[in-house]
Amino acid sequence: MALRVSIHKKVFQFNFDARTSRGPMKNRTAWFIKLWNEFDSSTFGLGECAPLEGLSKETEAEMDSLLASLELKINNQAIELPSSGFSALSEINGFLLQYQLTSDVSSICFGMETALLDLANGGVRTLFKTDFLKGVPIPINGLIWIGGLDYMLQQIDIKIKDGFRCIKIKVGSLNFEKECDILQYIRRKYYREDIVVRLDANGAFKPDEAMFKLLDMSRFGIHSIEQPLKPGAKETELLCKQSPIPIAFDEELIGVNTTGERKRLLEKLRPAYIILKPSLHGGLFACQEWIALAEELKIGWWMTSALESSVGLNAIAQFTSTYSINLPQGLGTGQIYENNIESPLIVKKGQIYYNQLTNWDLSSIFPPEKESEEVNN
Repeated sequence: MALRVSIHKKVFQFNFDARTSRGPMKNRTAWFIKLWNEFDSSTFGLGECAPLEGLSKETEAEMDSLLASLELKINNQAIELPSSGFSALSEINGFLLQYQLTSDVSSICFGMETALLDLANGGVRTLFKTDFLKGVPIPINGLIWIGGLDYMLQQIDIKIKDGFRCIKIKVGSLNFEKECDILQYIRRKYYREDIVVRLDANGAFKPDEAMFKLLDMSRFGIHSIEQPLKPGAKETELLCKQSPIPIAFDEELIGVNTTGERKRLLEKLRPAYIILKPSLHGGLFACQEWIALAEELKIGWWMTSALESSVGLNAIAQFTSTYSINLPQGLGTGQIYENNIESPLIVKKGQIYYNQLTNWDLSSIFPPEKESEEVNN
């Protein structure tokens, strides 16, 4: 079968003031890979490539040229589609390596994996045939974005009212005392409810103040804190051993691209958890390996989106559902864009569902006139 490829770019607008400790974000650019058989353009696989500027190894500025080069290499190449299911990722990884697609370009690996899995399963946005597609939900955390004190307290109240029992709060940007006030607010107002609180510092703590802050925050019963120090900080190993709050890694895993490197990092630092984003951590196949290594070392894990649109979020949710899920996942980002892609994904009462009665609407990626041009070509 000869494979055909096209690349489609779309800018997504945040529907709120999206801020992290790294600064504000107004929009997000994603590139979509469309794959189809040369004899059947109506059946196609779809994958999303959405690097995060400042975190991804590949920059937004080079994505157009990287994907144009990939299109030239792969277009009209003969390929045998992978078998459907979990084992297909190994087959896909072998195919990607033929075209020098490695974890150095994680978002592109993720987009290609997704598109190939989708095409292999009939081009209906199904990657893994799990119970998630039959309506079985995945528990998720409610993300609280950085803002003024009143704004963050309002977000917390809304999330808990909406049924979330696990809250993830971005910290490291406000005055530390104000952040402690937020934690105290949760524990005082919702003391009768079993609310799990996770923190995400995005590497904002300074090494000489991190332990003090962790000790102070620990009195609020914190489940975990993500990336308190910048990746590669020499103090991280000792902090993992001594922290009163379990430490989770996210940014620390970026650019760790071989099995040996991954195992050595986890064995040396021994975090309590790792948090995996396929767009940043090598794609789905690499996340599969990260999970296997973590479980071997008794390290907990959960999956998180990297602010992808519904297409990428759907892929991550389906991949996640192939595992036995013991912790809330970070998959609640489907409602953050004004112009997101309409999909069957629904967030309700702290869980994400796949509603089979709702159809995908991809018209914003593939306007009708462009579709007709492709068929004519």
